[in-house]
Amino acid sequence: MKVSLKRIDKEFLFEVTNQNGHKILLDNKSKETGEAKGVSPMELLLMGIAGCSSIDVVAILKKQKINPTLLKMKVEGFRHAEAVPSLFYQIDLVIYLEGDFSAEKAKRAAKLSFEKYCSVSKTLEPTAQINHRVIFNGEAI
Repeated sequence: MKVSLKRIDKEFLFEVTNQNGHKILLDNKSKETGEAKGVSPMELLLMGIAGCSSIDVVAILKKQKINPTLLKMKVEGFRHAEAVPSLFYQIDLVIYLEGDFSAEKAKRAAKLSFEKYCSVSKTLEPTAQINHRVIFNGEAI
């Protein structure tokens, strides 16, 4: 796995490209002037945990011949603001799933993702408490 990064302005805007040519803009959210034109590296970590877990949940359900009609996720990260480096100490995820399958299967898929499969959450686990909950067909389970 490889990525490349290129600075694209005179400030903090960077373009990161993966081996397949897919690009993401990174910027410094705390810069003193101007508006951020990309995601911050720490936001990218939160996006990574959401994406990794979502891929796991879909893969686990697909093995059971289940394809959810909806999968959304909200992620919030909490950092030690005054510390340098300012690490995440807690990450809360809410997984929204809908479909014609049991709540138990939805809950189990999410649990397996965070306890066993999600490489991003396992990477962050040593420094951050990772909490997840599932809303299935509009009900908290």
